[in-house]
Order: sequence, then structure tokens, then C-alpha cells
Amino acid sequence: MTMSAGWYLRRLSRMGPQEVAGRVGDAVRRRRWRSAPPDSPSVTGARFTAVLPAGTIAALPPDAAKRLVAEADRLMDGHAEYFGVVRDDLTDPDWWRDPKTGRRAPSGYAFDVPYRNEDAVGDIKQIWEPSRHQYLTQLAAAYAITEDERYAERVAEHLRSWWAANPPLRGVHWISGIELGIRLLSWVWIRRLLDGWSGAAGLFEANPVALNQIWHHQRWLAAFPSRGSSANNHVIAEAAGQFAAACAFDWFPSSGRWRADALRSLERHLRGNTYLSGLNRELATEYHGLVLELGLAAVAEADAADVPVPASIRLVVLRMTDALAAIVDNRLRPPRQGDADDGYGLVVDGAGTDRWGSLLATGDAVFGRLAWWPAVTGTDVRTPLLAALIERTEPSVRRPADRPAHFADAGMTILRGPEEIWCRCDGGPHGFLSIAAHAHADALSVEVRHDGVDVLADPGTYCYHGQPEWRQYFRSTLGHNTLQLDGGDQSVSGGPFLWTRHAESRVLTVDTSGEDVTRWCAEHDGYEGSVHRRRVELTAARRELRVIDEVRGPRRAVRLTFHLGPAITADLVGTRAQLTWTRDGEDRSAVLDLPEQLSWQAYRGETDPVLGWYSAGFGCKEPATTLVGSGFTDGAEGFTTVLGFRG
Repeated sequence: MTMSAGWYLRRLSRMGPQEVAGRVGDAVRRRRWRSAPPDSPSVTGARFTAVLPAGTIAALPPDAAKRLVAEADRLMDGHAEYFGVVRDDLTDPDWWRDPKTGRRAPSGYAFDVPYRNEDAVGDIKQIWEPSRHQYLTQLAAAYAITEDERYAERVAEHLRSWWAANPPLRGVHWISGIELGIRLLSWVWIRRLLDGWSGAAGLFEANPVALNQIWHHQRWLAAFPSRGSSANNHVIAEAAGQFAAACAFDWFPSSGRWRADALRSLERHLRGNTYLSGLNRELATEYHGLVLELGLAAVAEADAADVPVPASIRLVVLRMTDALAAIVDNRLRPPRQGDADDGYGLVVDGAGTDRWGSLLATGDAVFGRLAWWPAVTGTDVRTPLLAALIERTEPSVRRPADRPAHFADAGMTILRGPEEIWCRCDGGPHGFLSIAAHAHADALSVEVRHDGVDVLADPGTYCYHGQPEWRQYFRSTLGHNTLQLDGGDQSVSGGPFLWTRHAESRVLTVDTSGEDVTRWCAEHDGYEGSVHRRRVELTAARRELRVIDEVRGPRRAVRLTFHLGPAITADLVGTRAQLTWTRDGEDRSAVLDLPEQLSWQAYRGETDPVLGWYSAGFGCKEPATTLVGSGFTDGAEGFTTVLGFRG
């Protein structure tokens, strides 16, 4: 996917004067940096002191440690999976090769590499992901647990290989600040977890190549921060990585300045990226998780280095944790909203560890759980490692006494019913900042689960680059459980990671206090000349969800779409769909009564056009049933859909 001149003009139109000036300065700096990069300042007598407290590793939960070591052994055999692509080449990786397309990224000056062009570079996500070196943090953690030097030696071998293949400012791994930031955070934890190994100092502080790499990573991040309309989760990763490195690798003349600047950026952007309710402003749940992980990791580094941090940073992290506890379903799954690329801030756990349970466990260890928090039964390695570094302090603010159901600033409402019925209603902003990069055209969409199973599902994301028709589908209005007029999207896309017109939604009514009936109503103006209003009622006694859609305005063609989860089998007869699935060996069922004014058809795994798909994770997709009702907006009675769960 190569960006057109039109895309760049549309992108420019979403920037303010200050951002434009900053980007002009970046362009000048890139031209100046094209010449041979300078060597890092000489360092003598460097020591790594940000170690784990004694006894931390011995206190790790045995089952979590066992999962991690099993994962490390798979990595030692060269096996890994990134975004649906199984790899067996990690014993000796080619850092520039995309295994999905077989293409190898071109060399040369980093800012000349057309990384968005899959024909020239390959799938950039496949190339970038191993070079975040999070699999090396897993191997380093396995060494810390077992003291088996095979793990440490493999880590050292791969770091030396990467440093040799990726000199400063050469190639694809020096293009994106989020990659540099997360990589620095990984290096900090690798050094910490290898501290008991005799070769640790020789790999890092006594290694001129490592020192040069660490210095150049921080120099790059200081020079090219994400700006203005791009200051989303990327800038958090950049600041957190730079801050962590400047705390733990405090060996350079610029370390103090880098640390102070990164801390200011982190404090500013953590607040800017987070609503007062605690939800992430990108309204993309996976990025809520990423930013929360980065915030926790940054606080851990500050406390390990005795660097004071503003109280606002801990407050944002606390609010994000409480918000996460409030929105998850009974299986600890949060909403599937907006973009998701499976990005993690810090990885030290094995397969089978629940990300969201891990974050809640860390919140409990650092802040203390509230009485209404859901129980976390699983264990992880990351929580005790972070908790060993973070100073536990009693929050100085009042936390929610009861589980919040409505987040007014984010426009998210969670309706809960009996038998673990969970429903998310979306009446919030289209996205974050002027480009809303990770938003989907999903205004007034609903997402419904029963005991953690997707019944009315958000289909997910699937891809970012290289497959524009799939990217368009998964973020389209048609790709969500909402209503489409005249075949268009509610918000107007200007291309990848860019929206030029944002639908504005407003929540009209919320009542989650009733024991039997909870209600929500909202509307949006995304279709010029018409207003779409939706009401949702969940009746506990009848175990029934009722959705009423109304369109005010001239007669228009309408499509009402309901995406079923991949576990759901649907038998559509006329306007009634019988839904069946299995959960924990038990047969479950529901009936979906659809509006009679519309003509209904089921789609599954269609490619021309794309329709009827579900993406469980980035790079993965599978067929799933989508029900589409077509007709016109005649009549004042609206369109009523009733989902009833059986006993």
C-alpha cells in the first residue's frame, strides 16, 4: 500500500500550524542526518543498578513460571507465531525478511525505505514484530527462573546479530518511533533479567556496540517524537521507552535531559490520551491495554531508579485499571472496539496467560482491588516482577464505590443481565485527534456476549497494510452491528489511518439502575440530512435484548447488519434466526427476531464483496455468519430487533 499524493494532501489538511512546523523541522533534520551518524560518547565505569529485589524470582507462581519456560523452549527451537504466521526460523533470524511474502526489505537510509509499500518491503508488521525483542525478554526471564545459561547465550547471540545487521539509521528498524521505544524497554528488562549471568555486563554496559545502539535509539527518539495529530499510543511508547532507558541505562551525558524530557512527555500524553473516566481516548481497547502496560512499566523504572514521578501519572494508570475492571465481561474479556494489532508493552509470560487478567492482577498488587472488581483466578510472571519494583501507595483520590456501567466522556455503556449477558453500546466520539487513526465507522454499534461467547460480535481488525479491501471492510459501517444508509460509511475515510469527516454521536438516555430493565439511547449525524437514533433495552426477567432503530430524514436505502461470532451457528428462515453454540460442553441457544420491513440474507466468508468474517487477532480471519437486512427507511415505527436467550 503506497500512499498517494491525495492522501498526503488530506493528511496535511488535518494538521495544525504547530504540527506542520514541527514536521518541517523533522524533514530538515532527516536530511542533515543522512550523512554518517556520529559515534556515541565514550562511557567508562558504567554499572547497571536497576536490579530486581532479592527473592523476586523465587516468589514467582510456579504454574506461570512453568508456562514461561515452556514458551522459552519453543523459542529455543526456533518456533514462534506472529499475526497468524507460524515461523520456525528464530534460531537464526533474518531481521529484514517477511516470512509471509518472502520479500526482504531494502537497505539504505532508514527514511528512504517505503515501508508502507508491501510490494517493495513485504508486510512491515511481520518484519518489525520480532525486532521489538519481546521474545528475548521471555528467554531472559527463563534464564532468571532456571539459571540455564542456554537461554542467556541465545539472547546474547540474537542481540549481537541484530546490532550488527541494523547499524544506526540504516534500514526498516529505524523508521518508526514506537518500534524504537518498545525495543528499548525490552533491552532494559533483558539486562535486568540477565543480571545473574556472568556475561550480562559484557553484553551491555561493557559492550561499545550496545552502548552505541542504546545512545542512538535515545537520540532518535529525542529528535523525532510523534506530533500533533499522530500523538496517540505511539508517543506513549516512545516516551516510556526513552524514560526507561534513561533511568536504567543512565550512562550518557544526555541521560538526565532525556529522562526529564521523556517524563514530561509521558505525563502530558498519558493525560491527553486518557479520559477522566479512565478509558483510552482512541476508543480502541487493545490500545488501552498497550498504554496501560507502558504506563505501569514506566512507573516501575522510576521507582527502581528513585526518580520522582508526577502524581498525575499514577492517577491515570489507576483510573485506567479501574476502568478496565469495570468493562470486562464475566470471562475478563474487554470490548472489541476500534483497531487492534496485538501490541504489548512488556512481555515476560508464556502462552495461555490472560492479558487482561494479568493487568488486573497488577492493579491489585499496586493499587489494591475494589470490592466490585471481578475475580482474577489465573497467574502470571509479569505482575510480581512489576510489583517488586513499584512502590505501593494508597490512592489519594476517591475510587468508584460501585461498578461503573456508563462512561459518559467515552460514550461507552455496558448493560449486564442474568446468565452473564453482557452488552456494549457505542455512543461515543468517532476517535482520537483530528485523524482518528485507529477508529472504525461503528457509531451506535452493539456488541453482545453470553458467558463470554460473542453472539453479536465486533468483527475486529485483521490488517493494516497491504490489503486495502480487507482494511476497508473491517473498519466500515457495514462491518459492524449498526445501520448503514445509501451504502456509505457514517464517517468518511481519507485513506489508511485517516478519517476526514467524523460522525458525531450523543447519548440521550442511560438507565442502568433498574434490577429488571436497563436502557440506553443515542443518535448520530453521520449521514448528511438524516439522523440515526438507536434504543437498546435489556430485560433481565425475559433474558431479552431489544434494539430499536429509527431514521429521521428523507427516504433512503438502508442496510441493517448483525455480525455473529464464529462459534454461532445460524438458521435463518424469513425474519427469524435460530442461533446455537456450545460453551464448556453445554449446548446454548437464542432466537434473533429481525425487523419484518427488511429483506434478510445470511452471508458467510464472502470475498466479492468482502462480507461475513471475524478476526480474532491481527493477521487472522475466519468465516462467520453476517445477517444483512435491506430495504428503505419508510415508516415512523422504526426497525425492531429482539434477541432472546433460552434457558
